[in-house]
Amino acid sequence: MYTGLNHAHSGLRWIVLLLLILAVGTAFRKLRSGHEFNDNDRRMALFGLIGTHLQLVIGLVLYFISPKVQFVAGVMADKVLRFYTVEHITVMLLAIVLITMGYSKAKRREKADGKFKAIATYYGIGLLLILISIPWPFRGLGAGWF
Repeated sequence: MYTGLNHAHSGLRWIVLLLLILAVGTAFRKLRSGHEFNDNDRRMALFGLIGTHLQLVIGLVLYFISPKVQFVAGVMADKVLRFYTVEHITVMLLAIVLITMGYSKAKRREKADGKFKAIATYYGIGLLLILISIPWPFRGLGAGWF
């Protein structure tokens, strides 16, 4: 079960990153050009939100069954254990909260530029936090590309 969830979590990240990049890029582009906020824009933001929440659910299950997460003394001294036990989950939760706030704020705004601004800002910061907190292979944290 652990291996399957780990692969699903790692593979789904690419879809989530793509959805977030599309949502942020579209919001910036349409904010500058003065377009109206339409159903396609709402759906794109919603799919980014759903993807991040799906990642959260899978990630929380992995958090409690992963051998990389340990609640023992000395966890902060080990770079890999500290990353998975503390840093990864904390920053990812913050990113998902920001993305959720961005979607809620965009939904409540009346004008299109306010909607695009909320998505661009909150999703953009969330995307940046996600990119920082992914255990990329070059970081030496025992993770691969998939």
